[in-house]
This record gives sequence, C-alpha cells and structure tokens, in this order.
Amino acid sequence: MGETRKLAAILVADIVGYSRLAGADEDRILARLRTLRSDLFDPTIAVHHGRLVKRTGDGAIIEFRSVVDAVRCAIEVQNGLAERNDGLPPERRIEFRVGIHVGDVVEEADGDLMGDGVNIAARLEGIGKAGAICLSEQAYWQVKGRLDLAVTDLGRKTLKNIAEPVNVYSLDVGKQATKAKAARPILRAKLVPMVIGIAALIVIAASAWYLFVANRVSGVATNSPAPGASNAVATSRAAHLSVVVLPFVNLSNDSSQDYLADGLTENLTTELSRFPNSFVIARNTAFTFKGKSIDAREIGKELGVRYVLEGSVQRDESRVRVNAQLIDADSGAHLWADRFEEDIADLFKVQDQVVARLANSLGYALIKAEAERGSRSKSPDAIDLTMRGRALLSDANPTTTKDTYDAALDLFDQALAIDPNEADALAGEALTYMYVRSHGWTDPDTDYNAKILGQADRAITLAPDNPWPYEIKSEYLALSQRPSEAVSTADAGLAIDPNSALLYESRAVAENYLGRFGQAKSDLNQAIRLSPRNPQIDWWYVVLGASELGLGNLDATIDEAQKAISAGYSASWSYLELAAAYALSGKTEEAKSALAEARRYNPELTVKWVIARWPNMPAMFDGLRKAGLPEE
Repeated sequence: MGETRKLAAILVADIVGYSRLAGADEDRILARLRTLRSDLFDPTIAVHHGRLVKRTGDGAIIEFRSVVDAVRCAIEVQNGLAERNDGLPPERRIEFRVGIHVGDVVEEADGDLMGDGVNIAARLEGIGKAGAICLSEQAYWQVKGRLDLAVTDLGRKTLKNIAEPVNVYSLDVGKQATKAKAARPILRAKLVPMVIGIAALIVIAASAWYLFVANRVSGVATNSPAPGASNAVATSRAAHLSVVVLPFVNLSNDSSQDYLADGLTENLTTELSRFPNSFVIARNTAFTFKGKSIDAREIGKELGVRYVLEGSVQRDESRVRVNAQLIDADSGAHLWADRFEEDIADLFKVQDQVVARLANSLGYALIKAEAERGSRSKSPDAIDLTMRGRALLSDANPTTTKDTYDAALDLFDQALAIDPNEADALAGEALTYMYVRSHGWTDPDTDYNAKILGQADRAITLAPDNPWPYEIKSEYLALSQRPSEAVSTADAGLAIDPNSALLYESRAVAENYLGRFGQAKSDLNQAIRLSPRNPQIDWWYVVLGASELGLGNLDATIDEAQKAISAGYSASWSYLELAAAYALSGKTEEAKSALAEARRYNPELTVKWVIARWPNMPAMFDGLRKAGLPEE
C-alpha cells in the first residue's frame, strides 16, 4: 500500500577509499565532504532535476527523470572534483565512482526506492574506477550518440545478486574520445524552441571552458570562465549558439526594482539553456558585468561566445516594459530586437510570460543567425548543416516550393552523413517529409511512416529532453488520423518543456480531431501568447478557426480565417473555413466568393476530399455543402 512502480534513471555514487581517508584525518575529510555537498553535489543534482533519495554514509542514491540528466550530473560532479583535487597529494583527494542504470523501481510511501533498478546501479558503482562513470547497456544506449568522452566497453559482467549478466560501459571523464570512436556531440544545454522550462544554472569555476570543450555530453557545460581570467576561450572555437545574457538594466529610476531586472536575467539564462545545441554562460559570471559598459565584441572574446543578449526593464504603476536585443559578438552587429509590454496584475506571472515570449522569439533569431553563419563556413559540420536546414523550414508556408524542401532534406542528409546520431537532423528530416507528404508530393516507393515517425522516434531516443521531435511526431500523428496518440506525444513533450509554443499548437491540432474544441482553443491561445510572432502563426490561426467553428462561434471563425489570410496563409484551408462560416451565417454571396478562392488554390476540392483530411466536424461539411461545394 502506498507503493508506486515506475521506470527511473538511478545514479549511485560513493567515495573511493573513504575509510582510508577518514582514518588519516577524519575531521578534515568530513569538513571537505560537507563543503562539497553544499557547493557542488547538491546544486548540481538540483540543476539536473535529480532527487536525492538517500545518503549512504559517504555516498548517495539519486533519481533522475532521464539518463541524459543523470549522465550530465555525473560528468559535472566528476569534473568539479577533478578541479578541486588538482595539486593535492593522492592521500588527500576525494574521488567518486558512479554507477547509472535505467530500469524498473518501486517507490515507497516515504520516497525510498527499491528494486533491480537501484540494485544494478549500486553494483555498477562498485566495479567502477575512481573518477569514472559506469553505465549499464540500457543506460548507455540512451546517450551513446551524444558522448565526446572516451568509452570503454567492459563487456558482460556478473553482478552480485543480479540474475542476468549486464553489459557495462565506462565513461572516462577527462579523456576525449578518439575520432574513430567518437560520435559528434549534440550540444543541448537547451533553450527552445523552443525553449522554455527549467534547465540549468551551471556551477561556475574560472578554468572550466577547457572542461566544456574536452568533457561534455549533449549540452553539459561544466562551468563558465570568470571575466578577466587568463583562459583558453580566446583560442577555442566558440560553441554553436553560445550566448551570454548580460544583466538587464533597470530603467525605473528606483533601485528597489533591481530585483525585477535581475530576475528576468536569471530566468532567461535558465530558459535559454534549454535550447538545443546551445551553451549559455552561467548567471554568476554574467552578473560580474552588471553596471559596466563593455563592448559586446570584448565580452564575446573573453567568454568565448558567439552572441550577447542585453536588455532593459522599466516598470511604472501598472505596466512593465522589456526591451531586448541580440548582438553578434564577432562583428558587434545587432541581429534582432523586440519589445514586450504587459500589465502588472500578477508580477511573477508577468515575468514568466515575458521570459517565455523572449525565449521563443530568440529561438528563431538564433537559428537564423547560426544558419547564416554556417552558410559562410568553408567546412560546415553536422550542426551547421542542421541549422541551415531548420532555417529553411522555419519559413515554410503553403507556397513553399518542393525545391526548398529538397534543399532542406539535402542539408539534413549531409549532416547525418557526418553524424548519424545528430538528433536535430533526424527531426528535421522527419519534418521535411511531413511537409512533402502534406503537399501531396509523395513518392510511391517511400514509406512515409518510417521516414517521419521512424526518424522522430529515433531523435527522441537520442535526445529525450528535446521537445522538437515530440512536436513533429504529435503533429504527424494527428494529421494521419491518430489523435489520441498525438495528444499523448504532445503531453510527453510538454512534461519536458511546459512552455513550448509548438507543442501547444500540435496538441491543439490533435484535440480538434478528437472534438475537444474548447481545449484546442485554449492550447492555441497559449501558443500564440508564448510566440506571437511565430513564423507559422498563419497556420495557427487556421487551427484556431477550426476550434471556433467546432464550438459554433461563426463570427470568431471568420475572424481567425481572415487573420490567417492576412498573415500570409495562401492556401485553400483558410478560405474553406471562411466559406463554411459565411454559409452557416446566411451570408451566401460571401460564402461563394470564399469557396471560389479555395477552389482556385485547389481545383480538386470536394466535400469527400475535405472529410478525408479535416477533423470530424459536421458543421464544416454542412457549411461547405451550403456554399456549393460538390459532394464528390
């Protein structure tokens, strides 16, 4: 009673040779251990969404929501320990060994965990070397394509009290993978597309840029260099989408409002770190620039970042205004700027909304900036090519030609030829095939389920904390008449990134197919609030118009369809909505005019054709019949 069975990623760690260390100088070791817990272990666990199940004397059992988070946490802790041990004699070094497994566990009422999931992780920890991380085969396959560390296959091991042998892999933290063994890492400290949610405030240490370059797994930025430090940043290539959020300036002429500017800076730093392929300088380093006027190019050179985000906050009695601009740290050029203004009804809610909208808008700005940079590169890598493909798709609309999709597909293919495990390239391919299929440019020899769902599922397996492939999979499942699966997929993505505008939109499409028009309308409105300048907002208005039509709100349907047309949605669907709503409202001439426009875009339109592709919405079909659309 009170027990819950679930799947979890479990990390077990303990100190190597603790008895020997304690025997030599117990008071000093205990003091150092307490400091490590407060300064390194506990903050890093929290950053990576871990839950400390219990301490085991000199070790701990920690639960994570994904293997990716567990490995990120373990690498960051091992790197932090390596820094702190540097220069110390062996007899004074505190070194950890770590075991990670993903499997079935039983959670008791008091939060304790039991079962093979925990037992295997504990046995893996016991066979590891000092400073290493041992993964079970199940855990290793979830991060395999995303490691830039030397990996040793220890083979099948018989573990004490575990029935079946377990294949074990050891990550040698501090040793970079050789080219023959390494898969190109997917730098995903996460910002996102879209971006939003709570990812990581990264523990800061002055020499850590080297560690970021040499030891990272899918977005793990171990630490950020301090301003003024003599570091390797100047000679290292800045990471893709590397950015620093400078402290926002308080323009309110009231120093008591500094907390609002600081809060926006800190929250935006956290949210931007969720964006795929990004490296975001931690807030502690960024705040050392507060109140200083320093050229963005100098900051970029010092911190080793490509982009600098700066802004200001002004609050009066009832409004808060936020200005932000993105600067290319190489040239000093301004790449993007925007202004956000909200009523202060609930200040913390307003702050969250502004941060969410900023992060969504910045996602597109950064993708485009990085794509342009990649197009000028003489030696583009997998991420450059992926960004260029994504930039082509971000501007896709009903008039986009097949040549554009072919060009995007070619870029993703080139990326995957370099790195078959580049998750964003896999997701990009899936989206491209979905667009091609929706336009009707299908090839009878192509299995579109495999190309779309197969690639999206593989991307999710490789990058389970990236919301983008969930959005693609959800949208395709809805459009291919599997709305319940589509909703479940969108829900899984929103559990990772609860402020993804794209996921709210894809769930709304599925909800329309299920006849849940009120929920679909709510989701679409949330998507538009989060990303009011989204490149695909014209399609969002079409989906929202369908929700309004399903609810019987004919005037609202007309408004949304007209918004879609004004926003550039030049295709039959928006005019079909107009025709149906006008006809049901008794506006016969307007209905016929809208239907004629729809048929101009698609002369093959019939009621039967629409029924095969539209949510089960009798009002839509009856309206089109009244407008004069033939049955077959």
